[in-house]
Amino acid sequence: MATTEVPQERRIVTEIPGPKSRELQRRRLAAVAQGVGSTLPVYVHRAGGGIVEDVDGNALIDFGAGIAVTNVGNAAPRVVAAAAEQLGRFTHTCFMVNPYEGYVEVCEALNRITPGDHEKRSILLNSGAEAVENAVKIARSATGRSAVVVFDHAYHGRTNLTMALTAKNMPYKQGFGPFAGEVYRMPMAYPFRWPTGPENCGPEAAAQVVEQVTKQIGAHNVAAFVIEPIQGEGGFIEPGAGFLPAIAEFCRENGIVFVADEVQTGFARTGDMFACEHEGVVPDLITTAKGIAGGLPLAAVTGRAELMDAVHAGGLGGTYGGNPAACAAALAALEAIEEDRLVERAREIGATLLSRLRALAAEYDVIGDVRGRGAMVAVELVAGGGDRTPNTEALAEVVRHCHAQGLVLLTAGTYGNVIRLLPPLVIGDDLLDEGLRILEEAFARL
Repeated sequence: MATTEVPQERRIVTEIPGPKSRELQRRRLAAVAQGVGSTLPVYVHRAGGGIVEDVDGNALIDFGAGIAVTNVGNAAPRVVAAAAEQLGRFTHTCFMVNPYEGYVEVCEALNRITPGDHEKRSILLNSGAEAVENAVKIARSATGRSAVVVFDHAYHGRTNLTMALTAKNMPYKQGFGPFAGEVYRMPMAYPFRWPTGPENCGPEAAAQVVEQVTKQIGAHNVAAFVIEPIQGEGGFIEPGAGFLPAIAEFCRENGIVFVADEVQTGFARTGDMFACEHEGVVPDLITTAKGIAGGLPLAAVTGRAELMDAVHAGGLGGTYGGNPAACAAALAALEAIEEDRLVERAREIGATLLSRLRALAAEYDVIGDVRGRGAMVAVELVAGGGDRTPNTEALAEVVRHCHAQGLVLLTAGTYGNVIRLLPPLVIGDDLLDEGLRILEEAFARL
């Protein structure tokens, strides 16, 4: 299923990182601010399908997809051709000065494919954080209310407002306050760590949220609930069954805007086009980015027409929002998702990942939980022997081995103890199998 000419095979010709990557890292440390981190300082020369090739000639198996960005593959031919053609015509006008068809076409596509058959509108932006921030602006404008409810373990971005919405302090919030006000945090339905067990998690967590919002904030003061249908940076937490529908119903009953943050979960990643479809939840507003444009920066807010149109003219927008080349790439990426049946492919990948990782969990009690949907799967590491204390040391050892063997692997979690797997949806079965064997070897070495 490779989509580029990059050979689809792992190849290790130097230590990782190799000498050229180490030299580039030396230059980086002298030129780039220290606050910008990198998971694996291996400098990329080209990438495609399920492979990332570095400047030393090593070819690494990609289980990260640029944090769920290159769902359709890196340098996917459709995306490259569409963006290049647009770049040859014009690179920028600013949609707020001279509009163009590509922006309208992307909005039409988003209105068509996002959940719900109600009339919709969309706006295009640059990043997931910008999309979430604009969703809050729209909700506040439409309702005349100010309070925003978010959840434990949430991640929504790095702007001032979205840092307030984000739960984890390090590295996202430390030293950057004060943050925006009128943000209230509620319990998350985290099945693995729910006190009375995963089977009770959904309804009990929803009841707690309803009670706390009612008693501590007042539902009539709440403009929006903002929630990831599967939490990303928080550790790929899939809420207990029934939690999302209950929260959405509470919002409907009280005139609260339900915002689904699908920045990481969107565009076929979870085995549905959008993760909220799994339990039939129809959000009032949905924020998207990452997988929308095959690697080019683009984001969106899509929602009910009456909400989106409540903002005064000129109240939404930005210089680069809906860049023409990014719009062309997005239309090509959506075509790839639909024509290459990548929703179904995500389910196939998920079935393989979950089967292999659950077998691994049965062998090693350091694996406390395996969870996820589609090609968005996580492994949570614990002390073992019935002790669910987060095990960051084991995680570091596993990741170190995988990186050295040429497997790009990401981590996550409020407690820093979760391995997350986000392979491109075009990865071949042979590379998927080889990557999992490297991961299995890493656990055997523990």
